[in-house]
Amino acid sequence: MRQQLIDLRRKMQEYQIDAYLIPTTDYHGSEYVNDYFKCRKYISGFSGSAGTLVITREEAWLWTDGRYFLQAASQLADTGIGLMKMGQTGVPSIPEYLKTVLTGEGSLGFDGRVVDCNMGRQLAENFKVRWDMDLVGEIWTGRPALDGTKIYSIPESVTGESATSKLSRIRRYMAEKGADYHLITKMEEIAWLFNLRGKDVANTPVFFSFALIQQERACLYVLDDSADLAIDGVEFFPISADFRRFEEFAGR
Repeated sequence: MRQQLIDLRRKMQEYQIDAYLIPTTDYHGSEYVNDYFKCRKYISGFSGSAGTLVITREEAWLWTDGRYFLQAASQLADTGIGLMKMGQTGVPSIPEYLKTVLTGEGSLGFDGRVVDCNMGRQLAENFKVRWDMDLVGEIWTGRPALDGTKIYSIPESVTGESATSKLSRIRRYMAEKGADYHLITKMEEIAWLFNLRGKDVANTPVFFSFALIQQERACLYVLDDSADLAIDGVEFFPISADFRRFEEFAGR
């Protein structure tokens, strides 16, 4: 059995968590992630780009798709973690499985920052959840730092349209829909909109960021090392760990 699994169960017992869920994604819902977010790989040893790990006090299972059945079976050998082959007959979904192991007041923990809204709502409707539990972060000694790479711009001769023009089109659509704010969380969309690129994720020219757009203002939140950019009409801020700047921007 992997020592990481043993250490995680100790944390689960400390916090009275009966099951813990670890997806393969980041704060933006990405499939391919920075090393900082490879929590599932750290616990399980499985290195594929897709998979969700569920750990209870007695069991541990990894759900992954057909691309990774052979790889997962090999990498999970002797880890204490079983394989759930998604899409195969008789294999339960994660919620279905959790209903069999979480009874009464049993609690499910996860880091809500890396669980998508639909999944989070479904889990909260069916189980007693604790969504603020980054237990892997508490046991991961030597976890890679989440450092930003240098963001660079793409000229209009390549993109075919300026960021200012793209923002104007978005604002027109916002006005048509009666939207005061538009929040963008997908890194690929932000890179396209602002004609910027980065190297925060291997083999993907994106950078960790959130964009919040208003009719008279646009804010782009990036990692500190890249906050010296300049685009007309766009304000740059460092990403705040608890995202309180979004509330400040909205006047709350």
